[in-house]
Amino acid sequence: MGTESYTYMGRSFSALSINDDSSSSAFSDCNSDRSGEFATASSQTRRRLLIACASENSDDLILQLVDDLQSSSVDDQKQAAMEIRLLAKNKPENRIKIAKAGAIKPLISLISSQDLQLQEYGVTAILNLSLCDENKELIASSGAIKPLVRALKAGTPTAKENAACALLRLSQAEESKAAIGRSGAIPLLVSLLQTGGIRGKKDASTALYSLCSVRENKIRAVKAGIMKVLVELMADFESNMVDKSAYVVSVLVSVAEAKAALVEEGGVPVVVEIVEVGSQRQKEIAVVILLQLCEENVTYRTMVAREGAIPPLVALTQNGTNRAKQKAEKLIELLRQPRSGSAAARTAAEVVA
Repeated sequence: MGTESYTYMGRSFSALSINDDSSSSAFSDCNSDRSGEFATASSQTRRRLLIACASENSDDLILQLVDDLQSSSVDDQKQAAMEIRLLAKNKPENRIKIAKAGAIKPLISLISSQDLQLQEYGVTAILNLSLCDENKELIASSGAIKPLVRALKAGTPTAKENAACALLRLSQAEESKAAIGRSGAIPLLVSLLQTGGIRGKKDASTALYSLCSVRENKIRAVKAGIMKVLVELMADFESNMVDKSAYVVSVLVSVAEAKAALVEEGGVPVVVEIVEVGSQRQKEIAVVILLQLCEENVTYRTMVAREGAIPPLVALTQNGTNRAKQKAEKLIELLRQPRSGSAAARTAAEVVA
C-alpha cells in the first residue's frame, strides 16, 4: 500500500496526516523535560541559573559544571547535573555549548549511577541536550543508548519517561533505530505503554512509533505483546490514547506477524468501532489500518465485513475528509470483491450496492 508522509519533530513519518480539528497533538511532544523549573535549587543557585539563562555568556559556568560532573562528591555531581539540565532546557544555544564543553560522556556515566536521583538528573540532562540536532549523533556515539535503556528498566518514574523521550530523540537518526532495538528498549517501552501514567504512555507510544519504522523492531514489539496493549488502549475512548495507539498499530501492521496479532487480540471489532464513532483523525487512521489488513488477505476481509464495517465506511465516503474518503472507497472496493463461498462477502456487496 502506498502511504502518505507527514513531518513530526523534524522528520518525515509514513502515516496518515493529522488534519483533525482536535487541539491535541497525535503524540507526546517530548520537547523537553517537564520537571519543576527550579524547585529543588537553593535560592543562591536559582539566582545564578536565572542570570546564566538570561546572559549571553554562560561559558565559564558551563565549564565549571562539567568539571563538577566528575567530582568525587555525589552531592557536587547532583548539583552540576541539575544545573546543566536547567541550562540546557531553558536556553537552546547552551545545548551546543554544554556538549562542546565535554559534558556528554560524564553525564552518560551518571545514568549508570546507583543513586536514583543522580541517575534521573543525568537522564534528563541528556534528554535536554538531545533536543539539539547537532548533539544527537554525538550522544549516541558516546554510548548513551544502553545506559538509557537501563534507566528505562530500573529508574524512577521520571527517569523512565525522560529516557523514553531521549531514546525517541536519538531514534530520529535512522542508523540509531536498530541499535536501540537491539539494546532491549522495545519490551521496556511496551511495558511503559501498559503501566505508565498518561505522560509515560504518550512518551512510550511516540518512541515506539518512531522505532517501529524498522522491520526488526516491529517484530520485537509484536513478540513483546504490544498488540494486546494497543487494542486495549484503542478500545478505551476515555484514555486519550485512541489515536496515539492507532498510529502505532498503523506502522506495525505492514508485517504479517502484526496483522495476525491484531486479529488474535480482538482488534478488528475495535478498529471498526473507531471508524464508526471516532473523531475524524481516528477514523482516518482506522481506515488505514483496515486497508493494510485487508489488501492481501481474503480471510481478514471477511472478518472486517462481518464486523459491520461497510455502513460506517459508506458514511465516511460521504462526510469524511478527502483522504478518508479515498481510503474508505478503496477498502469498500476490496470488501466487494467476490470471495468463493463467503456469505459475508455477498452481504457486503449487497450493502454497498
